[in-house]
Amino acid sequence: VQLQASGGGLVQAGDSLKLSCVSSLRGFRTFAMGWFRRGPEKEREFVAAITWTNTSTYYHDSVKGRFTISRDHASKTIYLQMNNLEPEDTAVYYCAARDPISHPTDDNYDVAGTYFYWGQGTEVTVSS
Repeated sequence: VQLQASGGGLVQAGDSLKLSCVSSLRGFRTFAMGWFRRGPEKEREFVAAITWTNTSTYYHDSVKGRFTISRDHASKTIYLQMNNLEPEDTAVYYCAARDPISHPTDDNYDVAGTYFYWGQGTEVTVSS
């Protein structure tokens, strides 16, 4: 398994969760990383992304100010700190990685098709 996500669970509205995604990919330091989610009867949607330099982060409008993406090169892990969770955040969350060879341009971080590697997902359920 090249990307292993964890940290999901059942929480109440207003609670916090921190998702983790450990990578075994060679060249992790050069990969842009992202989080996507698929809610019940919904299409997969972008949540957040972080560049390989850690200099830029991107968020879906619905999570701005509540979610924070970060990464630790030493442990080859990315995180998604989710605060003030809402029932609408209920979904399976997937981490994803894209390398600079398959996607050399610094754009389209919100496009799932630009990511080559995907984790298995971790489920988050937020009750009202």
